[in-house]
Amino acid sequence: MTSSITTTQFLNASDSPETLQTSSKRFPAIPLTCTNNPTLSFQVAAPSMAELAQPTSLDGDKSPSSFEAVLENRFWDSPLGSEKLFDQDDNKNVSALPSSIGSASSGSSNEPPKSSITPSMSRIHEFAFLIVVCLAQFLSLGALNQTVAPVMILARFFHIHDYGTLSWFSAAYSMTVGTFILPAGRLGDMYGHKRVFLIGWAWFCIWSLITGFCYKSGVILFSICRAFQGMGPALLVPNAIALIGRTFPIGIKRNTAFACFGAAGPTGATAGAFFAALLAQLAWWPWSFWILSIVCLCVMFLSYLIIPSEKRSVSADRPTFDYLGCVTGVTGLVLINFALNQAPLIGWGEPYIPTLLVLGFLSMAAFVWVELYFTSHPLIPIRGLQLDAAFALACIAAGWGSHGIWAYYLYLFLEHLRGHSALLTSAETSPVAITGVFFAFSTVWLLRRIPVSSVMLIAMVFFMVGSLLMATTPLHQTYWAQTFLSIVLMPGAMNLSFPAATILLSSALPKEKQGIAASLVSTMVNYSISCGLGLAGSINRYTIQRASNERGLQGHPAPLAVTTPEVVAARLEGLRCAYWFAVGLGALGVLIAGVFIFVTKKRARAEGK
Repeated sequence: MTSSITTTQFLNASDSPETLQTSSKRFPAIPLTCTNNPTLSFQVAAPSMAELAQPTSLDGDKSPSSFEAVLENRFWDSPLGSEKLFDQDDNKNVSALPSSIGSASSGSSNEPPKSSITPSMSRIHEFAFLIVVCLAQFLSLGALNQTVAPVMILARFFHIHDYGTLSWFSAAYSMTVGTFILPAGRLGDMYGHKRVFLIGWAWFCIWSLITGFCYKSGVILFSICRAFQGMGPALLVPNAIALIGRTFPIGIKRNTAFACFGAAGPTGATAGAFFAALLAQLAWWPWSFWILSIVCLCVMFLSYLIIPSEKRSVSADRPTFDYLGCVTGVTGLVLINFALNQAPLIGWGEPYIPTLLVLGFLSMAAFVWVELYFTSHPLIPIRGLQLDAAFALACIAAGWGSHGIWAYYLYLFLEHLRGHSALLTSAETSPVAITGVFFAFSTVWLLRRIPVSSVMLIAMVFFMVGSLLMATTPLHQTYWAQTFLSIVLMPGAMNLSFPAATILLSSALPKEKQGIAASLVSTMVNYSISCGLGLAGSINRYTIQRASNERGLQGHPAPLAVTTPEVVAARLEGLRCAYWFAVGLGALGVLIAGVFIFVTKKRARAEGK
């Protein structure tokens, strides 16, 4: 039996102590009802100021208790909470108040039962735990930039003569990260998040090592190994989110933990770009992969020692795996992505490109049918996705597709067209780390003051403006003008859109599917980056081809080593068209977010709010 407890009136956990004290007088009792049996109800007294000043008993935390923590304790001590109304494992679906996004894991469960919450840890243990978990996000984005920062060094090493082949090095990695996040999250629910987390580090370690040894094997094998390398972060990221949600109780600690996790993204991307460029320029580029492999091995060992073991109930029903949904979904996503990223290399005239695209869409149609009508434990709860969730995912697809184009072509613009070294380019993009941390920690503050839909609109504007600045940047303009401003703005788009989308999905999904919100957003983020690169690559290819024909150039596209004024002008035109496509995606995101705000306000007026 699966039941849930809801409140008919509740307070906001972010309210000040004065507000909570006043509200406690206004609401001397919080009524609880069982959604499966409305006749069962019980009133729990609202917390007093004295209780809110005491440590919560959920994990022995020494910080002041959150409103939810005190109320949850009172529920479990109440007659309704002590009744045997639930199966032992069903307690995870019980909450006195709606869970924050911090409880989102990658599977179908919500907040864990009281008995499964990790025992209290010392502050040093908590700090160490947070470091090893955030390293999953840090190194995942750092590995993405391993082939972005030294892009021209790799082009010379592999004798690559076009941008499309270069984009595969990043697109292959993002493709597998985005494709396998949801299945990896379900595996964590089935076999334990710590166990899958450790397997993810082992996989990341092995394939980073193998990728570094592909220097003798050519472009195709190197791209394939990059794809397999990306499966490591796919195992790591959703289970890292789940570990944070299951370790820290609702309140300031969890919010801080997720802010740190968000800040690890831009700092990891910056660090990855810097060290990859440093090693490629001063030593040899494979060393960045070998060193990453060693780091992954060390982090895996530390994670085994630091992360507490999960205590699973013997009688708990283990979630089942949606094998058919996984096969159809993964097949469809891979075929579509491969077709989009292969087209810039050989052109859309090759028969197998549209064939793969059609097969991919047919496979995705089969996936939707399986999720709707065949399986009882779908990877994606399509039936539970409301209009708000569709708006959020559409914004993420448009915005992050724009971001992938912005990031990849920014390095090409600085290194290939302006002639900057890989190390100098990494230094020029380093402000991403500073502004990224700022936006990561200010997001929680901002979300408490303006509607989530408005935060999403701001993020989409940042995506659009950041790409617009690069689309109109003169080739010989100083770095401190449009380029610097674009680099400063883009982290705001990244760190505002992700939590906003997660909150919107968390609100739109049913209670028993709350955990899938963050994983679904992560999937859309990474997959959109890869698909955006493929589409922009086609635009870039055909634009350069047309511009070369107009200038009477032979052998287009010209080898990357050719830097005559006519060739550079043709490449700049192709790059600008790719950036204008990114601007269009950002503008589409702004339009979707604007429509969402209009629909939300119209709905609120209809409900009389």
